[in-house]
Amino acid sequence: MSGVRSAMTGVSAYVQAREWGLDEPATALLLARCERAVRRARRKGREVLAAVTVSLHRDVDPAAVVFASRRPGEPWFCFEQPDLGGAAIATLGRLRRIEGSGVGRFEAVARSWRELLSDAEFEPPDGPPGAGLVAVGGFAFAEHGGEAPQWEGFGSGGLTVPEVTIARRGEDVRLTIAVSAAADDLAEQLLERAQRRLADLRSAPLPMVDPAPAGRFVIASTAPPEHYEAAVSRAVERIHAGDFHKIVLAREVCVHAPSPHDPAAVFGVLRAAFQSCYVFCVGERDSAFVAASPELLVRRDGMRAQTVALAGSTRRSADPAVDAHLGDQLLRSSKNRSEHDFVKQGIARMLRPHALWVAAPEDPSIIKVANIQHLATPIRAQLASPLSAVELAGMLHPTPAVGGEPASATLSQIPALEGLDRGWYAGPVGWTDSNEDGEFCVALRCALLRGREARLYAGVGVVGGSDPSAELAETEVKLAALLPIVAG
Repeated sequence: MSGVRSAMTGVSAYVQAREWGLDEPATALLLARCERAVRRARRKGREVLAAVTVSLHRDVDPAAVVFASRRPGEPWFCFEQPDLGGAAIATLGRLRRIEGSGVGRFEAVARSWRELLSDAEFEPPDGPPGAGLVAVGGFAFAEHGGEAPQWEGFGSGGLTVPEVTIARRGEDVRLTIAVSAAADDLAEQLLERAQRRLADLRSAPLPMVDPAPAGRFVIASTAPPEHYEAAVSRAVERIHAGDFHKIVLAREVCVHAPSPHDPAAVFGVLRAAFQSCYVFCVGERDSAFVAASPELLVRRDGMRAQTVALAGSTRRSADPAVDAHLGDQLLRSSKNRSEHDFVKQGIARMLRPHALWVAAPEDPSIIKVANIQHLATPIRAQLASPLSAVELAGMLHPTPAVGGEPASATLSQIPALEGLDRGWYAGPVGWTDSNEDGEFCVALRCALLRGREARLYAGVGVVGGSDPSAELAETEVKLAALLPIVAG
């Protein structure tokens, strides 16, 4: 890549947290890259990316910068796993939107990202994961999902190449500023544009959720609970008839608040309450998709891939003895173990044709988050060929944990039984870098915020032993992750 060929690769600058400017070496480096990018854009007849990465003070909170600095109407993205050394990626703006739809959408996005990188002027990734030139975003659950009006701006999904990226792991914090050079641009003007963007950055503590808002909240399922129980009953009948082994069915609940929901406040509460989860916020136009998801879809680091089979759940208890008893019951539950085995075996089966080996413990363990505990089995693979993070996400999505088994028999039945457009619920959300490494989680425990409306989603795995009323109760447990936050 042209960034690797740069004679000035490796220059690093220290930026004071409240100044947000480039020092002289970083300024000269970005100008040189802009000059080369403009020349390449003129030769190739298409825009070329140029970027520079610098160090920030260890105390910088990436999300606090993004929420305080975002401009009206521009996209933003925050993706964190607090327990993993405070791992965070936060971005502002959009230089390029890489979209894909229908069959092959993941491969199309991966191919477009690879083509962008082949021309770009940047340094190889250094520092925390996600530092440098990245593409961030997500995908709808279904190939043509996200067509309902409430998902406007999200659609079937894709990745955004941002103007500003701040990545953190531990005390290592890096900022990347990027520009897109066209044939008629001047390098000095591109540099000026980047400096103006940096000059607009600021940081402020995330706001608090109003503990006593004036007015009334209205909470209602988009379909009656009886509809959901009937859908579960029909699915169990189909399973006993041999049509499929397992299917995941979701519910949608709407919360109408007396004042607009604040994505920054909701994100802050989730980050504090669900530190072992992937906490994210994807902003598009006047909407924000927020979540605290316990489920990793895939993490790719070179030729190594990691994922987690997550299926089977029960509630938590404030009493440690009761909590431990509930976890033990979960481990011994034939219904939940059956559901979990479908997921574990399905993921391993998808990975094996592309891997030298796939390894997983024989028995699941319990992972506990704030209000729920799950059966989980970590799965590792050594790739046989260099599949990108985006391609791996497309290969694994949807796992039986959010779709069904077999997928060929269940995916067409899910919307028919649910009666809703899942949009990005249960789809992959995450990032990829210039090495095509990256990380995608499954969008669970999530809400779509638009003005005064919040739409919450929760689903459960239905197997032959499922009881409709018990499955409805499990969705209530899962909805309880966000419902108290968005419903006062």
